[in-house]
Amino acid sequence: MTVGPRVGPRTVGRLSVHTFRNTWLRNPRVELLSGLVVALALIPEAISFSIIAGVDPKVGLYASFSIAIIISIAGGRSGMISAATGAMALVVVPLVEEHGVAYLFAATVLAGLLPVSLGYLGIGALMRFIPRTVMVGFVNALAILIFLAQVPHILLSDEPDRSQLGLNLLVVAVGLLIIYGLPRITTAIPSPLVAIVVLAGAVTMLDVDLPTVGDMGELPSALPVLALPDVPFTLETLTIILPFAITLAMVGLLESLLTAQLLDDLTDTPSDKNVESRGQGIANVATGFLGGMAGCAMIGQSMINHRSGGRTRLSTLASGVFLLILILVLGDLVAEIPMAALVSVMIMVSVGTFNWRSIAPRALRRSPATETTVMVATVGIVVLTHNLAYGVVAGVVLSAVFFARHVSGVVKVTSVVDPDNVERLYAVSGELFFASTNDLVHAFHYDAVKVSRVEIDLSAARVWDTSAVAALDAVVAKFADRGIEAELIGLNRHAEDLHSRTSGTLSGH
Repeated sequence: MTVGPRVGPRTVGRLSVHTFRNTWLRNPRVELLSGLVVALALIPEAISFSIIAGVDPKVGLYASFSIAIIISIAGGRSGMISAATGAMALVVVPLVEEHGVAYLFAATVLAGLLPVSLGYLGIGALMRFIPRTVMVGFVNALAILIFLAQVPHILLSDEPDRSQLGLNLLVVAVGLLIIYGLPRITTAIPSPLVAIVVLAGAVTMLDVDLPTVGDMGELPSALPVLALPDVPFTLETLTIILPFAITLAMVGLLESLLTAQLLDDLTDTPSDKNVESRGQGIANVATGFLGGMAGCAMIGQSMINHRSGGRTRLSTLASGVFLLILILVLGDLVAEIPMAALVSVMIMVSVGTFNWRSIAPRALRRSPATETTVMVATVGIVVLTHNLAYGVVAGVVLSAVFFARHVSGVVKVTSVVDPDNVERLYAVSGELFFASTNDLVHAFHYDAVKVSRVEIDLSAARVWDTSAVAALDAVVAKFADRGIEAELIGLNRHAEDLHSRTSGTLSGH
């Protein structure tokens, strides 16, 4: 008998301390600075998403602050940033237009309850059904969307004069130079933070007239207040908000779990997707009561955090705390940050997020055409609809179709007649399921068989579903109609059980 190491109270205590340090205090200085960079980048995005949803800027800012802080404690993926997002904002536009912001808060609360339930039901296991090509398409599409969202800020859509446009482009270029050049000299301070501070100081000192964060919308000056959504608690209210709540929950879960998976791959560390689901739900429930809009994981901000050195929950917590400090205490200074400085950070995120290897000529030549098609379709649908959920669902469905077509085409039936011409043996190989049943039934030459008995050997085949069982019964029946006894042999235990439950009898052993 082998006895493992004794684990007593002292050992458990040491493990707990080690776990806490690893998930919170691995490198506090870097984590805090990374959180500050994320907070600065969150402000204009939260304001933009509020404008998309048709609500006051403080609704998006309160949501980002609330979700970031709560998910740092309740989430399942260290170093991931969650806040108000564009995908969620697009969902609620009709709700706000037709019923007002109070119904948005109610829908946010309800949208949070569903992920909590799904987390306990084990929704994280569904991530295994998302193919790698869909993940690549998801990441590439998001990188494109991040860049496209910066174009109006780069080109100054309000018809600027040439000198102002030139200055704006110069600030963006200098920002990129600092972001990519500073790490060659030192990595003591995240280069995006240096770029933001230097450019903000230079533009202010030189009194350059460029769009700033303050131009995006007024920053709030007070803490959010905990309150129930001001809606009637009736069945009619539920029928109004339920469709939006379900959509918010599904979109948010999909983006959050995919972002968690991406960070898993980048950091080579696992995360608990079920805990993440519950954490996202808890964060949204609280946010609805605090007057914020629904949110989820943000792959762009998560990538900023990752590239700035943020790996632990402290960076996520810091992003929410710094966001609150920046908008309430340092709002006047933050409002003066030129948008061009933040644009340079987001361009870095876009370039770093895109999987350039996926479009390399050598990779395209080596990849199957079906996988390339899935990736391109995922990217195309996301870019056209600006909805990541649509593209991912379409990619998964397309992958399933290609897979079903591939495996359904490899069902083979070979036959051998015994020397006495009394019995014929059929050997079936391949995957037997709903997509291959038609080929299976028509693979036998019933009228050409001149023996009185046949055996159908399924030891090299796998029976997946009741459609396959029904097809096998159809084959046996077709032989019986011609006075030929057909016996199924070689079924494994799973196939025997499935056949017994479905048809009630088993023709062979």
